[in-house]
Amino acid sequence: MWNQFGTNAYEGLLAETATITKYNNELINAYFARPLGPGPFPGIILVHHLPGWDEFYRETARRFAQHGYAAICPNLYQRFGDGTPEEVAATARGQGGVRDESVIGDCEAAMRYLKALPTSNGRVGIIGTCSGGRHSFLVACRVNGFSAAVDCWGGRVVMSEQELTVQQPVAPIQYTKDLQCPLLGIFGNDDTNPSPEMVERHEAEIKKHGKTYEFHRYDGAGHGFWYYDRTAYRPQQAMDAWQKVFAFFSQHLQG
Repeated sequence: MWNQFGTNAYEGLLAETATITKYNNELINAYFARPLGPGPFPGIILVHHLPGWDEFYRETARRFAQHGYAAICPNLYQRFGDGTPEEVAATARGQGGVRDESVIGDCEAAMRYLKALPTSNGRVGIIGTCSGGRHSFLVACRVNGFSAAVDCWGGRVVMSEQELTVQQPVAPIQYTKDLQCPLLGIFGNDDTNPSPEMVERHEAEIKKHGKTYEFHRYDGAGHGFWYYDRTAYRPQQAMDAWQKVFAFFSQHLQG
């Protein structure tokens, strides 16, 4: 839990850029942070948002490592070239975004990487914000082996037929029946994508298929209310949501 550590306890972590191999032997970069020590540690995959493989996600990886997790964030935009996160994200948007199948493959490779670590306890969770929240839910439905998934205000989980594209050919909600792990959802009631109505539809589908889940919806918060570098930031709601994420992962990953 947040701020619950002994002031006399040893603490250390390693954070670096790593390379992981996809199922087709394609290499991609990932930001990897883990606690120092023999473990065993559970793993967490961070699925970055539309602004790209950015500093916020590096900080988030280190936060999870500080709390006892081996955290990895693959660069989902690697195929769009190199540059600053803003430059690469702009290129990705200009080409219609990253393909869902590519994200699924990258996250499956990241899961295999974490489970193969000698310090792994065999459990891996997945979390993302914004488009990463959508992808986290999608991956948890399409890939077996996850022990927990967190969707933070993932838009376009619910999609109309007109919104489907070559990159996103199926609305993730259609895969709800295949979800194999508990799901935590974090949403702002002032958000428009997903709107409260979309969240309700998503929740109804989860209930329909008898999945284990918990949704938390915050008044006074909109899209991206964790992002402290933006006007959307809502500190009280953000910290309450963080506590719920830590509690959820502790329950399902720490064992």
